[in-house]
Amino acid sequence: MKLPRYDTMAQRAEKHRPDLPVRLPHRSVVPPLQQVVRRLLMALAVLLTTVAVVYIDRGGYRDNADESVDVLDAFYYATVTLSTTGYGDIIPLSDSARLTNILVITPLRVLFLIILVGTTLEVLTERTREQWQLSRWRSTLRYHTVVVGFGTKGRTALQSLRATGLKKEQVVVVDPNERVIETALADGFAGVVGDATRSEVLLRAEAQKAKQIIIATQRDDTAVLVALTARQLNRAAKIVAAVREEENAPLLRQSGADSVITSASAAGHLLGLSLLSPSAGRVLEDLIQQGSGLDIVERPVTKAEVGKNVREIEDLVVSVLRGHRLLGYDDPQAESLQLTDRLITIVRASPSRSAPADTRPLPPA
Repeated sequence: MKLPRYDTMAQRAEKHRPDLPVRLPHRSVVPPLQQVVRRLLMALAVLLTTVAVVYIDRGGYRDNADESVDVLDAFYYATVTLSTTGYGDIIPLSDSARLTNILVITPLRVLFLIILVGTTLEVLTERTREQWQLSRWRSTLRYHTVVVGFGTKGRTALQSLRATGLKKEQVVVVDPNERVIETALADGFAGVVGDATRSEVLLRAEAQKAKQIIIATQRDDTAVLVALTARQLNRAAKIVAAVREEENAPLLRQSGADSVITSASAAGHLLGLSLLSPSAGRVLEDLIQQGSGLDIVERPVTKAEVGKNVREIEDLVVSVLRGHRLLGYDDPQAESLQLTDRLITIVRASPSRSAPADTRPLPPA
């Protein structure tokens, strides 16, 4: 298995490589083909307006080849005038024709040129705007969530986090498939196209400033490499990863993951429980779906709860997290709660309820 290189300084210098783009969510923009058609119609309208102005005042113009100016001559004059070619074979002679050229045709000529070069100007303006938005996005992004892999597991994990109040602006999706990133952009998330086992890709996702990182790749070996890379870039982030095989879970924890979910075995346990007790299976499935029915959350102990027994707490407490130890609700050591403890509780979900700042859901399976 090939491990990633950790030449951090050199890879940081590659943050702005064009082959590793950062994609921000789509805004409502006019499709390029529709823009071209619109500009062509505008140019045609200006041309026809100029033809009409010249033809109406055709008596004030002289054709070197022919004294009379007809419709064809009017089109010809309008074309060479708007394009600033100006052969001089048709010229305005009367005062009214010259005044019309000054007040009407000259502004139309300027408008025509603006329409022609407008596409180029708009492209340059759009690129400048995108660069400004990207720079602003990088400077303001802090304590966000990076999701590596936007398949079923990644999307479901985000749904659970979104149900607790996580904003779309605080999510960055990393995936090597550009179509997957397009899906993420359509959902309102920022995206990075690239291999997350490479540190420069995670740097583009600002993983070094992330609060939490979800690893939901399709392969276990890829998940291990991503965990190694992410932990090397960010020592403080909470890293949760999913693996297919139980035997790979210890390796992923050694690679830096704080929590590891075995997707295959978790699904198997849920299947077995649903077979033994369909009602219990529905309750468990309800618990892992944040935002509907019952939610299982982790929260700190309040000052009013210090010294109390878990059975005296208003919420239904199932476990107590004390330091790095997870105590069951019936553990004698959990009878007297401490201020530094954290409670794993079951609460009733409410559509209008938003999670407190220090309350977080358990990692989704």
